[in-house]
Amino acid sequence: MSTISTADFKNGLTIEFDNNIWRIVEFQHVKPGKGGAFVRSKLKNLRNGAVQEKTFRAGEKMEQANIETKRMQYLYNDGANFVFMDNETYEQVEIPEERLDYEKNYLIENMNVSISFYGTETLGVELPNTIDIKVAATEPGIKGNTASGGSKPATMETGLVVQVPFFVNEGDALTINTSDGTYVSRA
Repeated sequence: MSTISTADFKNGLTIEFDNNIWRIVEFQHVKPGKGGAFVRSKLKNLRNGAVQEKTFRAGEKMEQANIETKRMQYLYNDGANFVFMDNETYEQVEIPEERLDYEKNYLIENMNVSISFYGTETLGVELPNTIDIKVAATEPGIKGNTASGGSKPATMETGLVVQVPFFVNEGDALTINTSDGTYVSRA
């Protein structure tokens, strides 16, 4: 591991302190007229997903965390764990369902995702920006409803509920934004 100082901060950098692994989401160097300079930062805990604001003294040193990302394929959910396979070595990794509370709504069998590792510890799953997913259930479209007005709830094959336009029917494949769970277009 390498030691870095607050002068080296940049968005996306991963650091280790307080016995946790953190990704810098935002930071700001502050030089008040009175007193010493400091760095105000917003950090995301890569083990539990919590976001925390933390202030560091200027020049404070800490360890940089080396995070490895592997491309893996989602295979199946066995009820308690989600199982992924390394595309190169065919090694399988199990991630407990409670660690993927948000991501599980977007995981479709055989899809490729990026998984972050810190040493041998699995930190999490990085989803693509959008996914194509089928509508499992929704009310049928009614003649006279326009494409531009209103929306209705639709349940996707993973259980995710999305607001979609009236013209969408069961069995349609849709493109969904994974960052906020919104409808983008028909696939």
